[in-house]
Amino acid sequence: MAEWEKIAADKRVRLEKTIPPEWKLKGIPDSDSFLVVPAQTGILSDAELAITESSATDLVAKLASGELKAVDVTLAFCKRAAIAHQLVNCSLEFFPELALAQARDLDVYWEQNKKPVGPLHGLPISLKDQFRVKGLETSMGYISWLNKYETDESVMVTLLRKAGAVFYVKTSVPQTLMCCETINNIIGRTLNPRNKNWSCGGSSGGEGAMVGGSIRVPSAFNFLYGIRPSHGRMPYARMANSMEGQETVHSVTGPIAHSAADIRLFLTSILSEEPWKYDSKVIPLEWRAHEEAIIKNKLQSGGLTIGFYNCDGVVLPHPPILRGVETVVSTLKKNGHEVVEWPPYKHDYAVDLISAIYTSDGGADVRRDISASGEPVISNITDLLDPSIQAVDMVQLWDVQLQKWRYQSEYLEKWREMEVKLGKELDAIIAPVTATAAVRHNQFRYYGYASAINLLDFTSVVVPVTFADKGVDVKNEGHAPFSEVDRLVQAEYDPEAYHGAPVAVQVIGRRLSEERTLAIAEEIGRLLGNVVTP
Repeated sequence: MAEWEKIAADKRVRLEKTIPPEWKLKGIPDSDSFLVVPAQTGILSDAELAITESSATDLVAKLASGELKAVDVTLAFCKRAAIAHQLVNCSLEFFPELALAQARDLDVYWEQNKKPVGPLHGLPISLKDQFRVKGLETSMGYISWLNKYETDESVMVTLLRKAGAVFYVKTSVPQTLMCCETINNIIGRTLNPRNKNWSCGGSSGGEGAMVGGSIRVPSAFNFLYGIRPSHGRMPYARMANSMEGQETVHSVTGPIAHSAADIRLFLTSILSEEPWKYDSKVIPLEWRAHEEAIIKNKLQSGGLTIGFYNCDGVVLPHPPILRGVETVVSTLKKNGHEVVEWPPYKHDYAVDLISAIYTSDGGADVRRDISASGEPVISNITDLLDPSIQAVDMVQLWDVQLQKWRYQSEYLEKWREMEVKLGKELDAIIAPVTATAAVRHNQFRYYGYASAINLLDFTSVVVPVTFADKGVDVKNEGHAPFSEVDRLVQAEYDPEAYHGAPVAVQVIGRRLSEERTLAIAEEIGRLLGNVVTP
C-alpha cells in the first residue's frame, strides 16, 4: 500500500469512529434511492424527524422563544448527518461532541438571559470542507492536507458563531474543487441521495447531498435553492482554496437551502454582523429591504419583465432542462408577467476566456498539492492538468483581466439596450444551470451555463422546477451538434436513466442584486408550487 493510501485509510478509520455505535445503520438499502431511509432506520425519534424536516426559519423562531432547546435540535441533526454519511458518503469531518457542547452553552445562555445570542441561535449549519474551523482538519480533497489542524477560522465561520449557529459536520468536496462531481482519494465518491447513479454536483457536492438528501450545480442536482452572490457581498477571508491569490475570477460563498426564505435568513444574519469589518474585500452594504420592496411593488402592480434563454449556442441542454425553462416561462406568462427572449451575448467567448483564466498557471498550483502526497489525479480534472497548457506571464494576465472587464461592460450594454427596446427595466434573466439534470457519474462535460455567469460576476439564484420524465422528455434525435462537446452531451442523454432526476433553472440578476434576484426567485418558486421538504 502506498503511503498516500495509508494516510487516506487512517482518515476513513478516524471518520468512522466519530459515528456512535447506536447511530450505525444495520445495513445499506439495496436500492438506487435513499430518500425514505431516515424515517425507517429507528435512529431518529418522531420528534427528531420533525425537527430535521423543519425549515431553518421555523427552527430559529422556536429556538429564540425557548420552545426548542439547542441541544435537542443539534442532536437530531447530528443523527441525521450520521445516517446521510453512511448512505451517500458526504462528510470529511464529523464532530457531534463539539456540536453538542456548543449547543449546551447556547441553552445556558438562553436560560440566563431569556433571549437568543443572535439570529441563528442554536441552528445547526453544515460547512463545506473549505471552511477552516479551529482544531479541525481542512483537507479540501487533498491527501497532503490531512493531519494538519487549524489554529484559526474562516471569517464566515466566526460570523456564523457570533450569530449563534452550531457546527456539526464538514462536507466532502472534489480534489482541487475544480469540477462538478464530488470525488476525492480520501473517502471516494459522494452520491446523490435521490439516486446513487447520479452525481450530487460539485464543488459543494457534499453540501448538496447533506442538505438535499459551487453552489448552483449541487442545488440544481439535489432539488434545492442556492444563491451565488456577487463577489464582495459575503466574506471569503481565510477560506481554503485552490489557486489562492487568483484575482481575475473570484470565488464566492453562499448558502444552499430548502427555500428562498432560508437563503434570506442566512444572508441577512451574516450581513447583520457587518462582515466588511472582518474582510477587507466585503463591500459595506447592509441588506437592502427597499430593493426587495421594488420587486414586491412590481408584483402587486404591472408585474415583472423577465428575459430568458434555453440554449447558449455552445451546448444544447437535454430535453428535461428545455422543458424546465419552458415551464418557468409559461408559468410567468400565465400569471401576467412579461417574458422576452434574451440573446446570449458571446457566451462561447466567455467560456473560453474563463477556462483560460482557470489554467493560467499551467496547473502548477493544483499539481503541487496533488503531487505532495503522490496521490493520483481524479479523472474529472485531467484536462486541468494537461501538460500542453502553458502558464501565462504577467503581461498576458493583465490582458486577460482587461478582456474580462470589457466583456462585463459589453454585457451590461446589451442589458441596457434591451431595456431601451422594452421601454422599461429588465428585472432578471431565466436560464439553465447546467445542460443536464442531475448527471450520471463522470459524465459532466460542460460548465458554461454557470461559468459564463461567474465571469460576469452576476448574482444567480437556483430555483428547483420539476423532475425528468421519460414519458415526456424524449431524446432529440434531430439536433445537429454545435461542437464535439455538444455531441458528447447529447449522446449521454438516456430518458430511462434520467427519469426522476431534479431539474432547475437559475434566475440571473445584475451584479450585487441579491435582494431583488432572491425576491424574484422566491416568487417563481411560489408560482411553481415547488414546496421543498428535506
